[in-house]
Amino acid sequence: MARTLIGLVGDVGGTNARFALAQLSDGVVRLENPVSLRAADYPSGADAVRAFLDGLGARERPRLAVIAAAGPIEHGAVEFTNNTAWRFSECDLARDCGLAAVRLINDFTAQALAIDHLTAGDLRRIGPPGEPLARATAAILGPGTGFGSGAQVDDGESRAILSGEGGHTGFAPGDEVELEIVRRLMVRFGRVSVERLISGPGLLNLYQALADIRGEAAVCGRPDEVTRQGLAGEPLARAALDRFCAMLGSVAGDFALALGARRGVYIAGGIAPGIFDVLEASDFRRRFEAKGRMSDYLKPIPTFVVTAPHAALLGSASQLTALEALV
Repeated sequence: MARTLIGLVGDVGGTNARFALAQLSDGVVRLENPVSLRAADYPSGADAVRAFLDGLGARERPRLAVIAAAGPIEHGAVEFTNNTAWRFSECDLARDCGLAAVRLINDFTAQALAIDHLTAGDLRRIGPPGEPLARATAAILGPGTGFGSGAQVDDGESRAILSGEGGHTGFAPGDEVELEIVRRLMVRFGRVSVERLISGPGLLNLYQALADIRGEAAVCGRPDEVTRQGLAGEPLARAALDRFCAMLGSVAGDFALALGARRGVYIAGGIAPGIFDVLEASDFRRRFEAKGRMSDYLKPIPTFVVTAPHAALLGSASQLTALEALV
């Protein structure tokens, strides 16, 4: 009988901190007690972890924890780009939360690790029909509070996880309107990265820039208001939402080219599942393929929206066995 390993898993971004107990048995992950905490409600990351552990009540506390964090992991620690009040350290978390060992991984490293644990019900496809290649590189990226990216690199013989900070690469405008948008954002920010446009705050930046270009009032003051008004059909907000989807397609196509992601490009993050119908009807896929001489290379590559609510937790759980071996 396969041994079951139990650990705490987390997925911590700029807005929310998600935690669960993970049971890992023979490579199969099962999540229990998933909760989502607002980062703003806790002075530190350790306070949020302790709140989750305290909520377990009389249950036996896990000894191990793997936590995915939205930022680069350096020397076992992370400082969050979009949550400057928090800092995580493996050593400090283990000490402060009574854990035997903690491992921090990038949040899109966790998303990349999760790809092999996703089922057909966890994905919604945009693009050509047919089965994706079983042995090829897959890219995963997506907008949330920021913009994350990663990949599962596969050369046909072995696999490795690639993590990076792709959201901070420069944004390439696709037409004259996007050139005007970038000009306005350059005045505000200097350099315009992908994340300045393809993220929650980026959607608001995009909406405000379009309002300025059109000479209209920017009534919405938060990204969720832009989304809500856009889904309801308000013209300016809907134009921003449509443009957001098209630009996401361009960026996804760039990542597919840069990584050779012939197995597919997976769109994760908190935004895409909630606007899937708009995304599917938008210029997302046309812009994904619109790469001049490389369009034929991109046409057979599938694109998926990850709808599983806890994909990063699944990816984190897959690392519990390796962490236990170090204790």
